[in-house]
Amino acid sequence: MSIERTRRAALAAGLVVFSFPAIAQPGVETPSDIVLTPGRSPEAVSRSGSAVTVIRAAEFEASSGKSLADLFRQVPGVSVTEAGGPGQAATVRVRGAEARHTLVLVDGVRVNDPSTGASEFDFNAIAPGDVERIEVLRGPQSALYGSDAIGGVINIITRKGRGGYRGFAVVEAGSYGTAATRIGVSGGTRNFDYAFALSMARGAGFSSYGYRVDRLKPHLAGPLENDSFARLGGNLKLAWRPVEGVEVEVGATATTNRLQYDAAYGSQPDTPSLARARFLTQYLRFSADSFEGRLRHSVTLFANQTDRSYKDISYFDFGFGPLREWSRYGYAGRRFGAEYQGDLKLDRFGKLIFGARIEEEKLTSSTRVVESLFNSPSRDTARQQTRSLFALYQIPVGSRLDLSFGARLDDIENVDRFITWRATGAYRIDETGTKFRASVGTGGKAPSLFQLHSPQYGTKSLEAERSFGVDAGVDQQLFGGRLTLSATLFRNRVTNLIDFSAYDAATFSYPSCPASQLYSGCYQNVGKAETSGVETSAEAVLVEGLLTARASYTHLVARDLSTGLKLARRPEHEGRLAFRFTPMEGLSIEPVVQFVGVRYSSANQVYKLAPYARFDLRAEYQLHKHLAVFARGENLTNARYQEVYNYGTTGRAAYAGLRATW
Repeated sequence: MSIERTRRAALAAGLVVFSFPAIAQPGVETPSDIVLTPGRSPEAVSRSGSAVTVIRAAEFEASSGKSLADLFRQVPGVSVTEAGGPGQAATVRVRGAEARHTLVLVDGVRVNDPSTGASEFDFNAIAPGDVERIEVLRGPQSALYGSDAIGGVINIITRKGRGGYRGFAVVEAGSYGTAATRIGVSGGTRNFDYAFALSMARGAGFSSYGYRVDRLKPHLAGPLENDSFARLGGNLKLAWRPVEGVEVEVGATATTNRLQYDAAYGSQPDTPSLARARFLTQYLRFSADSFEGRLRHSVTLFANQTDRSYKDISYFDFGFGPLREWSRYGYAGRRFGAEYQGDLKLDRFGKLIFGARIEEEKLTSSTRVVESLFNSPSRDTARQQTRSLFALYQIPVGSRLDLSFGARLDDIENVDRFITWRATGAYRIDETGTKFRASVGTGGKAPSLFQLHSPQYGTKSLEAERSFGVDAGVDQQLFGGRLTLSATLFRNRVTNLIDFSAYDAATFSYPSCPASQLYSGCYQNVGKAETSGVETSAEAVLVEGLLTARASYTHLVARDLSTGLKLARRPEHEGRLAFRFTPMEGLSIEPVVQFVGVRYSSANQVYKLAPYARFDLRAEYQLHKHLAVFARGENLTNARYQEVYNYGTTGRAAYAGLRATW
């Protein structure tokens, strides 16, 4: 990307991006200005040199039936792809990196699924229960969190009970047979607090394949079938403080999903295939202060598991009538381990964070043939252990400059060992409300259990993927905090990428795989990619008490350096503009426009997807201090677009509900 193109993109975005969350005055920190993820401990966002965005609970209070993935569409530098309607697979990419390069945490606990092909995370695996905030940390973060954090880190933080008793209930219903509800309670005393939430959602949905794709109609054998979904989830968090400076915390998040989906291959992809998934993550964390609060110890025991099963139905036609293939696939992923972290306060010499971690991952996969042309029964198991050491030193230099330096060693048993590092800087000019920030670091992504040990495709000699990334940005407050502008330039390069190599029928070329895999293909460290661009966002109060607005814009160039072609499903231009209008007390109206530019659905610039703009509208009225009614409309202009080639997206839809608090 040329300097001139970057300059123009940043200038154009700076003129249009606005946002409506509460804006702090320069130099004044409030509790909402504290972030946890950039430094693995509470830190004022004004002192962080990282690019971090916080999504607060208010952003999804009135959307109980929507997936968490949809929330990330408002974050600069983040793109979301959903293969069909509600409940279908959702992937999130940060700064153009692969979905597997985004590390996902729930309350600080790693939850990337070891049972998937590359340990990526499906955000539909989590029901939106009582989430307090989501922190999106962009750029390589392996020095802090280890493998998978090449593109960034997403930390989903559930609510912690505070103060007196609090309860809420939300019900919603609308288009495509959708119905959802959330209910939760929380509270606490000086020594004990609790929070519990339960959420349920279901919908008739629409056909993932072919819905509202007009060019497919002449080729369909009959009417499309809807792909329904049902989801039940909950989260629990308890904390006990027996004495001053000591806390014991227990947390758990669980979800069960049932959804119909359409096969991605065969002569008729619209199939009655069925998937079931169960997800559970849990932790026990013990924290204690020593040396009069100068050193805080934290020990976390954690475990999470994912169980997925598929009744996979496909249809084939070889010219002598349709044939059906029906197989059952099962995948189980397990992770458990322990982590120690010490936070040492050094007064004017800063803060030292250090620790160690050990975890074990296990994958079990099975295939049971019912009616199959190509599959045979199988059952396979693989496991690996990772040991890690990490340290982060944060130091203030005078009253305006904050620096941090971190490093980490990850040792994957019998696989690979890699060291990553990271440095950040933030410089504040409080008199003008200006902050300059920059970060540079490396990332690593260990090969997944499937890539290593799959009997058909695995390669045991794979090494970790590596990355190098740098960014620089500025945050500027104007007009007494009524307007905040933010812009970040970034560049990331990933090498040693793990790609799947297979026989190319067009060129009659064979992959450099072992003889037993010449026709099936195998995984190899053969790829490299580069992403660069600019992220912009801002916050503004246009008319005090009446009109606020927000937007974000990302310009992204993402290329496969081996071919020079654009990476799949990465739009070069993506933006969002939203307003909040409050014409009377208790009433708010929020129109939103989302724009996504041209991108390609598949690798090697195959299946070009047209740009689109989608218009949504949300309104809420506070009937009583404890009762509100809300409504939202999606895609009100009935725009036709695809996020995955041949897979449908919502038409014009409406939803409404009630929210009660006590």
